[in-house]
This record gives sequence, C-alpha cells and structure tokens, in this order.
Amino acid sequence: MSVSFKGAHFPKDVILYAVFFYLRYGVSYRDLEEIMAERGVTVDHATLNRWVERYAGQVAENARRRKQPTDTSWRMDETDIKVKGQLVYLYRAVNEFGKTLDFMLSERRNKPAAIKFFARAMEVNGLPRDIVIDKSAANTEAIKNINRMLKRFGCPDPIEMVRIKYLNNLVEQNHRFIKRGVRPMLGFKSFKSTIACIELVNMIRAGQFRPELRPFQTFCQIAA
Repeated sequence: MSVSFKGAHFPKDVILYAVFFYLRYGVSYRDLEEIMAERGVTVDHATLNRWVERYAGQVAENARRRKQPTDTSWRMDETDIKVKGQLVYLYRAVNEFGKTLDFMLSERRNKPAAIKFFARAMEVNGLPRDIVIDKSAANTEAIKNINRMLKRFGCPDPIEMVRIKYLNNLVEQNHRFIKRGVRPMLGFKSFKSTIACIELVNMIRAGQFRPELRPFQTFCQIAA
C-alpha cells in the first residue's frame, strides 16, 4: 500500500528526502531546517517534525511487508531505551548475518510481550528452525508456549532454543546502531513510528531491499 501525500503542500520527493535525512543521520529539526534551506527548500522545523510524525511509520510498515525473506535461524534479544524518563523495551530479532527480521517496542519485558513479539515476527518471516536467546526466563517460556501451540496444530518439529552466549552477541551488537540513532531524538512524540523508521534505514543500509539502488532511492520505492 503506497503512502498517501494527499493535502501536502510540498512535493513528495522533498518530504521523503527530509524524513530520510532526519532518520539516517539523527540531526535535530532545526539543523534539518538549515540543510533544507541550503538546498533551496524553505520549510520550518515544526513542519519537518509533522512530516516525520505523519509519514515515518507508514513507510516503515510498508517496508515490513516487503522486505526480502531471511533464513530460519534467528538471534533474538531485547534492550532497554529511555523515552522522556520512562524505561521501555525494544525487542529485536536478526538472522545469522545480522539482517533484521522484526522489532517491537513494549512497555514491559515479560512473557506476554515476548509471545507478542514472536507472533509478530513469524507473521512476516514464517516459522524459524531455531532461535538463539539469552537466559531470559520470559523468552524461554514464550518459545515453549509457541511450541505447545504448534504441537496442537500438528506441527511435528518444535522450534529449537539455543543458549550460546557468543551466538547472541550479534544481535546485542546490532542494538548499538539503533541506540545511536535514537539518542538525538528522545524528544519526539511518536516514538514507535520513529524507531520503526530508524530500523528501516538500518535494513536499507544492510541491503535487505534493493541493494543495487542508493539508500534514498530505496526509501522512495518503499513509500511508492
């Protein structure tokens, strides 16, 4: 589903350029206002903020449905991020090559949150063969719960849980790029939409969509 720019007072490419630049480089809205002015576009920082709030989540959701398939060996972990003084949790899964499978922001780190994340990830990636996790009891119980459901539906092969620390280092290190992008942006209102698009930019840079295209071209195609 394409992103609608109906009612916008600027061309679509200008809006997408501003949103992409903000998410890719973590600049402030006032800095972005100056950057756009250098390129001959006069737009105030409040309008730039509205563009990110309105369009970032839509582009990210398009991307989630369109990303290339990954393999069936997952590395899953969650990390904490502070938003306006409140601690929230970012659940993430990558494959053995560091390609993003899925992500989810949650107010809690517990079994229901883990089950919700796994269900969301499987919706677009299919069933994994194995999932590498840490020693989290919540994640362990979530996978056991999913395996029980799979058995009831006649699936003969349960998902294998793997607890090998060095294997999960990949996803833990992968968190760093996301956190670097988040830190300059802690004042935004729609955290879920913006972090989703930070993840999207990370996926574009990793070549998960159209590696033959430049990153901004890929971003525009996803929005189309």
